[in-house]
Amino acid sequence: MEVVDVASGADAGLRIAAVASLAAAWEIAVRLLRVPHFILPAPSEIAGAFAAEPGFFLRQSLITGGEMLVGMALGVGLGIACALLLALSPRLERVVGPMLVVSQALPVFAIAPLLVIWFGFGLSSKVAMAALIIFFPVATTFADGLRRADPNLLDLARMNGAGRVATLWKIRVPSALPALGSGLRIAAAVAPIGAVVGEWVGSSSGLGFIMLQSNARMQTDRVFVALFILAGMAVLLRLGVDLLVRRRLAWVPGEGSTR
Repeated sequence: MEVVDVASGADAGLRIAAVASLAAAWEIAVRLLRVPHFILPAPSEIAGAFAAEPGFFLRQSLITGGEMLVGMALGVGLGIACALLLALSPRLERVVGPMLVVSQALPVFAIAPLLVIWFGFGLSSKVAMAALIIFFPVATTFADGLRRADPNLLDLARMNGAGRVATLWKIRVPSALPALGSGLRIAAAVAPIGAVVGEWVGSSSGLGFIMLQSNARMQTDRVFVALFILAGMAVLLRLGVDLLVRRRLAWVPGEGSTR
């Protein structure tokens, strides 16, 4: 236990040192090369832009964060439901499976304007965009996990007269939980994309809106502030999902909590 804690602390220290070194190199390079502010601001200038109006940036962060969380909850729920339906009906899987692949082949920027038309400029279109992006990795990974259940256990369940629903709930779902965990980790990484793209297409608030407006005004430091906040939110969401998965799947080798 102590060895794990020491190793984790060392890793965290190395990450902090790497980030600090990168920021210092960035600052020095910008100063020495005299890079124009509107092309690449120094880290100190970016920090100054945040310090000038922290309340404003935090309020916009809450808006985008809410869109991410609601979109993720909706996308995960729909993805799990879709995977379960496909597992219960192989015929439905043959029909719907190709449609899921085609839906993900469409660029998100082509879909976002339609969602704004259908759901308006408010929260709904951003949540729908985030849910749409999150839905696919969750549905596909969970469905793949359900298909990979141990054939011997499935044969044993059939020999004992277990129905399709009982077999799904007692054998296939438990065996597919690690795959679902992988899908949730992917979903946490892509969750910000849907919210920000939706804000780019049509919004009057949020980090995506700040980035779009600041870019048009050549306020590159504000663009970087929004980017860094968005990156921090994505990392926190990923860590939260990872912690949840590890605790819920502690019985799976390699997934258990290190605590």
